[in-house]
Amino acid sequence: MGRSRSKVLSIAIGICAASAMIVAVSVAVAQQQAPQKPRPQAPIKPYQMVATTLPTTVNDPTFDEFRRQLGEIAVKKDKARLARLVVAQGFFWRGEKGERADKNKSGMENLAAAIQLNANDDSGWDQLASYAYDPTAAPIASIKDLICSPADPVFNDKEFEALLKATQTDLEDWGYPLLAGIEVRSTRLSNAPVIDMLGLHFVRVLIDENSATIGPNQLPALQVVTPSGKTGYIPAFALAPLGNDQICYRKEADGWKIIGYIGGDQ
Repeated sequence: MGRSRSKVLSIAIGICAASAMIVAVSVAVAQQQAPQKPRPQAPIKPYQMVATTLPTTVNDPTFDEFRRQLGEIAVKKDKARLARLVVAQGFFWRGEKGERADKNKSGMENLAAAIQLNANDDSGWDQLASYAYDPTAAPIASIKDLICSPADPVFNDKEFEALLKATQTDLEDWGYPLLAGIEVRSTRLSNAPVIDMLGLHFVRVLIDENSATIGPNQLPALQVVTPSGKTGYIPAFALAPLGNDQICYRKEADGWKIIGYIGGDQ
């Protein structure tokens, strides 16, 4: 959970996903794949497929309404209204090195610090919007009676560990498709030849130093390695990473509340 949510792809799952979610996805991917100091990449070679099952959405109309309100708040940058959706006391903020919440501050103040809501730009509000548009969430073992979003896919941990070892890569080198049948093209051009297709399995992502330059007929794209060892490009919004920071919710007597945050380490 050590990566800031602003540097990672926000999960955009759901057939009826709003277009605003796709925009947030594209921006987050570009940030994730353009680190300030690129690290050396492992050799490009074929790899074994590790299957993924997409995260499940929360089947609760009241949660959908809560997310709608949260998205509206993010667009309007309405701090007063947001504060009413955050628990006043007991807000937790779990970072890589332990609890980071300031017990002397309100839940709203701690949330603002966690997602950098008071930054000079709109990145904190954009981040909040990406959470609001994400319909996936899941319980976590260490805390009862809550759900945290976004949820990770289901996969075989041992197979994934073996994949990392065999390819000499790290977790951040991999993503999982949000749907089956994604076309891999030879270049960034939207009409470039299709060289491969992706199923529901982990896909290796390469650091592309030219990701910030988008020319005519080009879309925000990720450079990937397919299981057969081919390199090509896919739409940036088609892939999600593991290890996202998470925002946590609990359904209380007066409705859903934001009760915590996991991540936010710089």
